[in-house]
Amino acid sequence: MGTAALAGVDGGSVGEVRVVPTDGGVQIDADVENLEPGFYGFHVHQVGECEAESAAPDDPSDTGAFLSAGSHIPGEGGADHPGHAGDLPTLLVNEDGSGSMTVITDRLDESLLMDDDGSAIMIHADPDNFANIPERYASEGPDEDTTATGDAGDRLACGVIEAP
Repeated sequence: MGTAALAGVDGGSVGEVRVVPTDGGVQIDADVENLEPGFYGFHVHQVGECEAESAAPDDPSDTGAFLSAGSHIPGEGGADHPGHAGDLPTLLVNEDGSGSMTVITDRLDESLLMDDDGSAIMIHADPDNFANIPERYASEGPDEDTTATGDAGDRLACGVIEAP
């Protein structure tokens, strides 16, 4: 189906993601490098644009790193995080700055990923909490930021999924 060359805000290479159709969904293979060790939010965003300094498609006054990629690909019926089709497991980067992950998901398909405006793979600066905020910490439940993004933080690296 396609590949995405991941680049950081400075334009440096961060790795590559391959997206391959499978029975009933897609397989996503990520190989990353040149990152600090730790856990990172890892998502598929709904617009295939990775401009390092850009405006959000739904709010041109909101500017920042890779905002041109829009939000996570939504789930059915406008689901909250972690029910978005574009929500993926957290990416682990090893002490040497490299990481690999393979995920098979039935939430995504070619029609979502390769639509008219394409899609992008995003690595966020912080781990994703998957909107898992225990009631003892937030008696009202997770706030709007958490249900929208999983508190994964700034956008650290981005790659547009390109057809072969």
